[in-house]
Amino acid sequence: MSNFDALPNPRGAAVRPAESALDEARRAFDSGAATGVPLRRAAEALAHAGWLPAQRFADTLALASPFVDGALAERFRAALADFHASLVRRNLRELACSTVLFEHYQYLRARIAMHAGPSDAAYEDVALVGKPIAPAVMRSVAAPQLARLRACYESALLGWLRERESVSSALDDLDGYIEQLAGSDPYDVWRLAAGCARALRATGRATTGEADAKRFYARCNLLLGEQAHGLTLAPKSFVRLALALLWRDYALYGAAAEDADQVALLNDYGLTVDWHVAGTIASEALWETEAAREAEQADGRDAARSRELGVLSINARAYEDFLQTADTAMAALANRPVSADVSAALRLSEAASRLGSAGCAVGLGHVAALADALALAWRLTAHAWQAAAPERQPDPKAADAAGQALRGMLLRVAAGVAPSESAGALEALTRAIEHSAPARSRPIAS
Repeated sequence: MSNFDALPNPRGAAVRPAESALDEARRAFDSGAATGVPLRRAAEALAHAGWLPAQRFADTLALASPFVDGALAERFRAALADFHASLVRRNLRELACSTVLFEHYQYLRARIAMHAGPSDAAYEDVALVGKPIAPAVMRSVAAPQLARLRACYESALLGWLRERESVSSALDDLDGYIEQLAGSDPYDVWRLAAGCARALRATGRATTGEADAKRFYARCNLLLGEQAHGLTLAPKSFVRLALALLWRDYALYGAAAEDADQVALLNDYGLTVDWHVAGTIASEALWETEAAREAEQADGRDAARSRELGVLSINARAYEDFLQTADTAMAALANRPVSADVSAALRLSEAASRLGSAGCAVGLGHVAALADALALAWRLTAHAWQAAAPERQPDPKAADAAGQALRGMLLRVAAGVAPSESAGALEALTRAIEHSAPARSRPIAS
């Protein structure tokens, strides 16, 4: 039985060199042979595909392979099996956000650290790898009010962590203080924190006291202290933490109509999700069974009709559907506004976001990453124009260069050629996005 809850993506691309390399690694492990070489081949193939979280996991498996001994053998075997099972499901959001894979990743990183020195293993380091992080701000709050909120928050937090108070009551208090801190700015960090808190409550992760929930609420307390010392631009580390935890379950399980506000918040930060395809657990299980059957049939029926783009094998029908989406999106992106037209900037953001979602669905990782970053850049631009805050607009030259690079990638895809890797354009656009912010601190209002 599968360890995964996210739905498979039967129309997604396969990275067959990586799948074959993992098969080889599993056979080698079972026979007592070294697994490092095939695992490094898998990582290389995933890097070419732009499946960056999966590449990071494969790299970790390769790094851990020399240290496998009796105590680690069963866990390493399980990690290989779960990674292979997830890879053949071809769901890029699952590969980024899977808690099953992250638990293996965290364990393996700890094992590596015993031999090679400390290394970070935070959930967001995997889930958000390669994604630019929009700067988030903190509104000015009168010092007495901020001091009172901070004292109340800290008291409620300690009571919850030490289980001196009812869990529900303590969480109600903590979430209420976060809501009081939130401002109206779309990129207000406490607005993001409030969304993250709602997600943790909705899934029960906060109520059961999972480590990630405790880490989030404790980090909010530190953020309050930083705000009290005059910081008005939230630390990138906190934004990444909150974003990853907010995105996790929506990315894995999809969103329902009642989640529209949370999805809009994720979209503000350049992250997308799918909507539920079924309404009940039973119907989703049936959908998954049918999807798996369709994938098995497609492997044989469409083998001759698949499109080979470098390391990617793309279902021919999915490929044609993607090209139609790409044509529409790029036509919209060509209409760059010549003035500070907020509506036009939002339309460009939505076009890029649709292209990113389509690229993610079909397995074009490099296309999806650059399109999602471009969508975020245009959304930040729209906000900067609306707020008459030019310092919050990403460098237009970086956005234009990213748009040109994206067009070149899509032309290659249309010609049946593997898209070029987007590292250069993505790095430049990421710098432009992450530097589009006001000064880091100013005096707190009294």
